[in-house]
Amino acid sequence: MREFSTPMTIEVPSTGNLTDDVVRNAAEAPRAILFSRQTPEGWTDVTATEFLDQVHATAKGLVAAGIEPGDRVALLSKTRYEWTLLDYAIWFAGAVSVPIYETSSASQIRWILEDSGARAIIAENADHLARIAEVRGELSELNHVWSIGDDAVEVLASLGGDIADEDLEKRRASATPLDLATLIYTSGTTGRPKGCMITHGNFMFELGVAVDELDELFSGKNASTLIFLPLAHVFARILQIGAIKARARIGHTPDTTNLMADLQSFRPTFLLAVPRVFEKVFNTASQNAAADGKGKIFDRAAEVAIAYSRGIEAGRIPLGVRVQHTLFSKLVYGKLLTALGGECGYAISGGAALGERLGHFFRGVGLTVLEGYGLTETTAALSANMPTATKMGTVGRPFPGTAVRVAEDGELLFRGGQVFAGYWNDEKATTEALEADGWFHTGDIGEVDDEGFIRITGRKKEIIVTAGGKNVAPAVLEDRLRAHHLISQCIVVGDGQPFIAALVTLDPETWPRWAERNNKSGSLADHVDDPDLRAEIQSAIDDANLAVSKAESIRKFRILSIDWTEEDGLLTPSLKLKRREVVKQHRSDIDSLYT
Repeated sequence: MREFSTPMTIEVPSTGNLTDDVVRNAAEAPRAILFSRQTPEGWTDVTATEFLDQVHATAKGLVAAGIEPGDRVALLSKTRYEWTLLDYAIWFAGAVSVPIYETSSASQIRWILEDSGARAIIAENADHLARIAEVRGELSELNHVWSIGDDAVEVLASLGGDIADEDLEKRRASATPLDLATLIYTSGTTGRPKGCMITHGNFMFELGVAVDELDELFSGKNASTLIFLPLAHVFARILQIGAIKARARIGHTPDTTNLMADLQSFRPTFLLAVPRVFEKVFNTASQNAAADGKGKIFDRAAEVAIAYSRGIEAGRIPLGVRVQHTLFSKLVYGKLLTALGGECGYAISGGAALGERLGHFFRGVGLTVLEGYGLTETTAALSANMPTATKMGTVGRPFPGTAVRVAEDGELLFRGGQVFAGYWNDEKATTEALEADGWFHTGDIGEVDDEGFIRITGRKKEIIVTAGGKNVAPAVLEDRLRAHHLISQCIVVGDGQPFIAALVTLDPETWPRWAERNNKSGSLADHVDDPDLRAEIQSAIDDANLAVSKAESIRKFRILSIDWTEEDGLLTPSLKLKRREVVKQHRSDIDSLYT
């Protein structure tokens, strides 16, 4: 059994709670710009003092409405400034926030509200209110429903006019590191979502070490970040709390269709994204170059960027690569960085494997993507690559104060102050995941090298066992396939079968461009068996197969005429594949691969 731990480097507070950051910011730097809000006129700044005043007023309204310390208050909204404001207002009132993905169905909303025993919910718009109305009759403990679209913040502020400052301060200061801060429900890739109990202390530990380790991001000159991932997910939530702690300016954008324009106007210095975002940036740039007749130039520039990054890792960049890199910095790389706002030097990637090649490409371009690893149950990151310690293809070393262990079956176990308190109302699941001595079973298979760098190789429950008894981790193949510009999603199959195969969906934005360049008319459904298209996908399959043995390689594949989305229930809000649902819906397609 292999084990590695990183010594603690800071002292984590043993008293207080997350609201202390907001109070401290207003006291120490009252005019510091903590937020820039999107308005019809552009970005409008919010100072530390203004934010504290708004949180105070909103929290008083919650108190006046009868929300008691420890009560659960749900948030159902897209990523926006009010989400952050309400999150802290709930904590100021001594309550517990329960985020719900804004895409959740009425039945999913009902389950979370019922299971958490939420006393109130703040939704975003009429569509959300309609979904809540469908199930409200079944929720005896739900006393209040407010809507951001109906001025929930202003309504709460007016409701709390008679609450004394002293009474609110007593509420605010009452929570300790041991108290529950939030219930975050897992996205449910393997069944009904479970509520992860995350304490103020979990956040304080996680952010104490993360902000300190990533000081170059959070405390750099004019540090700022644009949050576009769902704040209902722990990944974006931790960035929100960390930025407030470090006084890095935050912007929110709820609509990713406007993401590129928002990036250029906001000009963040660092970003948080899932690998699919980086894949889309690369593929879009590649396709745009091809459409302009500069595809070969871009391809060469990409190879040089990758070689340049590999040279950084090796400690020596060949002269020829340096010369070409200087040339492409003007012709190609600068345009890519300008598209991200022109100030972004770092990005944090998590949620799935980024892919070594893509990581090298972005670092070679000038955007260092720091890949990390964590789960909802671990308050986001357990490990991450650092600006001064990066090894591509890994998720970095454990954070200070965190230990990793590789069990006999290859499963990764972690122990540290960021590991959650357990599952809400589910002692059996808690006992299965969390050992008495604090070791948490992640369900992921991985390796730890001699320097402590961690490499994720698959999910324990997703290991495929072929008819020949070969164990295959599908993630290795799937991650490489998704890096191809034409491929949107894929699933590797073969459990109990004589060989490994795959279902592939195409990117709905990239496919039309490819079809036009290759003189293909009609819909995708007309071309799923087109020899040219199959040859293109076969090249991606061949590349993916280089990462595995012959027995693990993909022998057959099928191109589907539809993509998988969150709306059809096949992806989670964080864009993870719901493997069980995909297999269920595409059983006939899978069977056809073996007949």
